[in-house]
Parts: sequence; C-alpha cells; structure tokens
Amino acid sequence: MNKATYPWRNLFRRKGRTILTILAVAVAVLIFSAIRTAVAMWNAGADEAAKDRLATRHKVAITMQLPARYIEEVRAVPGVQTATWAVWFGSKDPKDRTPFFAAFAGDHHTWFDVMDEMVVPADQLAKWKATPNGAILGEVLARTLEVQVGSKLVINSDIYPGDWEFEVVGIYSAARKTVDRNSMVFRWDYLNNDPRNTWGKDQIGWVMSRIKNPAESAAVSKQIDKLFDEKDDQTVTMSERAFQLSFLGAFSAVLTAFDLVSFVILLIMTLILANAIAMSVRERTHEYGVLRAIGFPPSYILTFVLGESVLVALVGGLVGIGLTFLAINMGMGPFIEENMAAMFPYFRTPSWVLLVAVGAAGALGALAATIPAIRASRLKVTDSLRRID
Repeated sequence: MNKATYPWRNLFRRKGRTILTILAVAVAVLIFSAIRTAVAMWNAGADEAAKDRLATRHKVAITMQLPARYIEEVRAVPGVQTATWAVWFGSKDPKDRTPFFAAFAGDHHTWFDVMDEMVVPADQLAKWKATPNGAILGEVLARTLEVQVGSKLVINSDIYPGDWEFEVVGIYSAARKTVDRNSMVFRWDYLNNDPRNTWGKDQIGWVMSRIKNPAESAAVSKQIDKLFDEKDDQTVTMSERAFQLSFLGAFSAVLTAFDLVSFVILLIMTLILANAIAMSVRERTHEYGVLRAIGFPPSYILTFVLGESVLVALVGGLVGIGLTFLAINMGMGPFIEENMAAMFPYFRTPSWVLLVAVGAAGALGALAATIPAIRASRLKVTDSLRRID
C-alpha cells in the first residue's frame, strides 16, 4: 500500500455514497460547462472578428443612417483597401416558418469581397449582380424557409411597408464556424429605388472597410471620423471586434449573471465533496489511528485523504465531460445551430472549457478535503484508536 494505491482501493468502500458524489460532481460539471459554452459562443463572433476590418456607423446610434455619399470619402482614406455598406431591413416571414430573421441590403459590387467569410459560388454571385431583386441566403435560413436557388420569396419588414418579392439567386456557406448562416442579403439599389423607401432614400446603415495594415486600425479609424466631424451626420469608427461587442452590450448583465451562476455551481460542488470527505474521515478515524500506530507519518494520512477526494472529483469530472459531449455537442448544439442560428451560428463546447471544468473539479476536490485531511493527520494515535464507529 502506498500514497497512490490507497485512495484508489478505498474509492468504493461506500459504493452508494461514492456513486452519488460522483454523479453530483458530474452534474455540476455538466451545468458549468453548459453555462461557459453559452458565454463562449455568445462572444465567439467578437473573439474571431477580422483584424483588418473596420466598422463605421452613425455617432449617435446604429439605428440612425448615414448619407450614401460617405462611402466614397471612406474609400479615399489612406490605408483603406476597399469598403462596402449595408442597410438593416428587419425581415419577417409572412408564412411564419420563422417569425424574424436578419436581412439587410448590401452593395452587390463589394459586399462579398469585404465580407469574404460568407462564401458564395462564382456563378451565383454573378447572377446576383445581374438580378435587381436577387437575394442570397444563408444555408440554414434557406432550409428553414424551404427555398433553393431559383425560388421566389416574399417577405415583410417592420421598417419598410408592404410585401417584398425576391428571387433566390444564391446560398452562402460559412468559411468560419461563427458566421451567421441564418441571414439574407439583397441588393441595396433595389431597396433604394423602390417608392416605398420614403425616408431612407440614398441612406446607408453602416460601412465595413478592409484596411491594408491591421496595426494601423486605430489611426485609420481616427482619419475616417475626422472627415465627418464638421458635418451634420458624424461617425464613430471601430474595429470589427468592438463593433460586435457593441451589440453584446445590451446583454452584459445577462452574461455577468451567467458568470456568477457558474461560480456558484463550483461552490456547490465543493460543498458536496467536502461533506462526503468529512463523513469518510469520521468513519475511518480508527483506521487512521492504526496506520499511525504501525508507522505511517501524518503526511501520509494527509495525502490519503486528499488523494481520495481528488480522485472522486476527477472521476466525476470525466463523467461530466462525457455527459457534456453527449448533451451539448451531440444533442443541443446541432439543434440550437438549426433553430437559433442568428444568436448562436455555432454552438459546441470548446475543448478549453472541458479542460477547465475537469481541472476545476480536481482542484476543488483538493480544496474540499483540505480541512478534513489536516484534522485527520493531526489526530493523536491514542484518541484515534479509542474511537470505533
């Protein structure tokens, strides 16, 4: 018997309690991993934003539009390689197959050059440029709306009145896992030239610029905004990552709550382990006295208790990782990607979350056993031998 074999041989001396403790740790790891996955996937768009792209919007709010003539001035800024623009449309499916989805009007000459993570076949892109009411949909949205290339599509908008008819000329796929595949892009000139567009004529929503040197993004941003400082419609330009984070600002309180809940889950797991180990130490007080009597030093008793707690926690953590993989990566993840693609285009537990979860389980297993282990190692041999449970 040594420091390594003793905890393992004693793992299932109380099978019922050990199994329940392992299951409790596994469930805690599963909940922790699910929460951290939701937070990680929510932030994934910002974390994986292109470093060589800038976003320019109205200084007051993104809901306010800019004059379309601004685009040429942005393109003329030193350091800007190319730029494109779009206008939010706010689409609804009149057949209620999906109540709301992201749709916007973009420049058909430059949009997919700048936003190159949205991959469109060359022939479909050429068809879009030749079709005034052409629309390109993400592959998830196309399945939801039950359309394909060549289909006619009628949608509504909360902003622009009436029924809008489009021809589906292309379906884009994602070059990155975090790209929203539940969006629709159509031609800005089709929206701009329509008589129903009474208030947004020759207006654009935001500008996306690709710059030559990502290291100069701050300087280029200042140059862009300086162009419009003295004009009625002033701008604010930021990195694409900052632009993405601005959308997350409204949900910051929710994300903070998720962070707190995940730490509470770890605290609960620690208390469960501490309770189980304390009961185990109490039951084995006489056994520890015997070990001390035959020559085992206090450090060995300390190691035995800590080792058993860490072992239970790690086994529970590994079971929890298995449950996480089955529940999220094989179950909830694909479902969320198909039905909530606008919020979570990709929903799988990152490997680092699993490593953090099992590492936290092991560390908290040691923390939970610290006090019982110290007490067990300090017991006098005579007192331990008198006690028989």
